[in-house]
Amino acid sequence: MGKLPKFNDEKLIVGLNKADDAAVYKLNEEQYIIQTMDFFTPIVDDAYDFGQIAAANALSDVYAMGGEPLLALNIVCFPKKLDIKYLEDILRGGADKVKESNCLLAGGHSVEDDEPKYGLSVCGIVSPENLMTNSGAKPGDILVLTKPLGTGIINTAIKNGKADSLIEKKAVEVMKMLNKDAKDMAIKFSANACTDITGFGLVGHTVEMAENSGVTIDIEIDKIPIIDKTIEYAEQGLIPGGAFKNRKFFANKIYTTKFLEELKSDVLFDPQTSGGLLISIPEKYKEEVIKYPSNYKIIGKVVEKQDKPIKLI
Repeated sequence: MGKLPKFNDEKLIVGLNKADDAAVYKLNEEQYIIQTMDFFTPIVDDAYDFGQIAAANALSDVYAMGGEPLLALNIVCFPKKLDIKYLEDILRGGADKVKESNCLLAGGHSVEDDEPKYGLSVCGIVSPENLMTNSGAKPGDILVLTKPLGTGIINTAIKNGKADSLIEKKAVEVMKMLNKDAKDMAIKFSANACTDITGFGLVGHTVEMAENSGVTIDIEIDKIPIIDKTIEYAEQGLIPGGAFKNRKFFANKIYTTKFLEELKSDVLFDPQTSGGLLISIPEKYKEEVIKYPSNYKIIGKVVEKQDKPIKLI
């Protein structure tokens, strides 16, 4: 990726430079355009649920930038050997989630492939004052996480036939949930930085926020919300390969004396699908965040830059 050509233009507000969630282009003084795309292979057996999850995941990038999605296009890869009904269910799930976001689905593109894949290209809009990136966190901010962790581990348990049906249902509901309300809360409380938790796990995306903001972020391990039985599944070795890659890449960016002894470390590196928003909010709004009608959790705080971008406490 580092060898890709770089495009520089004064109207390109957010590009490749800081690994943000989407590209942002200045349309005029009052409006910025947000552009993103995301798609992946099925992670659950139910085709309709898969469509909803994939759509929610793609829409999340627009919400993470503080925007509202306007227009979406389907991205579809589908094998000739599969019953077309599965594709119909996938597309119906995606369409229903797009409709829930008050976005317009206006077509898309499909190709024949050996393995099904689905997602969206999404165009959104945001005003300059509401734009959020992963590089504005300030010392003194509180750190808020809006969805519990564990979907990568639970999806691995599902694929291995080890997941409890109630836990599977809970994980699916978490992944299908739009981050629209979380975005609205972030704007209401004048968030300084925001990102969504996806493939790099909580640790990876927090490292990006800390490094891009020039700060250190303290995470209180016991405050992190985790879906029931996630740690139990991790104990059974039901850990996705992406978690090991994340650990290898990001472990040296964390300060803690007991980190490698904690089983929760598997969860912190767990790659999430359609995860929650990680939001850096001025400390003066702490009590209002606590009273906010949601299950959002304050999991840490932003401090002055230290030797490592993350400290686990």
